Amino acid sequence: MNPVRIIIVLVAAASAIGLAMLMQKAMGGKSAKSEVVASAPGAPTLDAKPMTLVLVAKRDLAIGTRLTKDDVDWKAWPADAVSPVYITNGAASVEPQGAAKVVKTAAEATGVLGGAPPEAAVEGAIVRDPLLAGEPIVPRKIVRGGEGGYLSVVLSPGTRAMAVPVTSETAAGGFILPGDRVDVLMSRDAPNGDGASGGKQVIAETVLQNIRVLALDQATTAEKDAKTIVAATATLEVRPAEAEALTRAKAAGPVTLALRAYTDLGGPSGVAAPTQDSTVIRINRGGQTSSIAVRQ
Repeated sequence: MNPVRIIIVLVAAASAIGLAMLMQKAMGGKSAKSEVVASAPGAPTLDAKPMTLVLVAKRDLAIGTRLTKDDVDWKAWPADAVSPVYITNGAASVEPQGAAKVVKTAAEATGVLGGAPPEAAVEGAIVRDPLLAGEPIVPRKIVRGGEGGYLSVVLSPGTRAMAVPVTSETAAGGFILPGDRVDVLMSRDAPNGDGASGGKQVIAETVLQNIRVLALDQATTAEKDAKTIVAATATLEVRPAEAEALTRAKAAGPVTLALRAYTDLGGPSGVAAPTQDSTVIRINRGGQTSSIAVRQ
């Protein structure tokens, strides 16, 4: 065979083999790339977990803090990590597979509020245990009006809650509301100092002053637009020494609450200073003598 033809045949064979290898390599790379592309749409599906909104503390909240809307915020939370005691918005923010379970869990979590809107339910509540910024708000860490332990949380440090019987006449006609400040007065009968027969001496004195009213009956807050509350008992915030003075006053006779003016809220508070000896004014009407002691 002609050497030239042999060379041409060899070159053609080598070219064919090289072309086949290139085509095989190209087909294999496309297949791998197709597998990668095919798996890409599935990646977001794995990452897109069901999420819901959980009510959290917007800042660090100390014990005794009265919550406002500015103290709480909504935060996206993995639905599979939502505890039944978390306060949620009751719905998932995405709808991947399993979202129905998320909505059910969120609804159960929202149920701890008794059906009330979350923001409205926590507004005005008192922090019972410290909360850190970003920490979910849970019912056991807050207490709302009407719930057990509410008064023990709202009491100022070192004070006590003590109830006294009242009527509309002894409580400023019902115009005293929770949160107001009052003076506590005591009145009692005393024998005439001169031994006059048939006479009566009534002594009235201020026992406590500038005392905060915690509740009237079981109401710790007044209804919206309420101007009066006619109650049978008033719960007052007192210190131990004031509680002793109030107990003695209740045992001696009826007590009366005098509503203080708003401008007098910054005045002295506590047990009233002892008064000096009284001056007795004797009044004779139709043969009946009565005496009134006036404290100087």
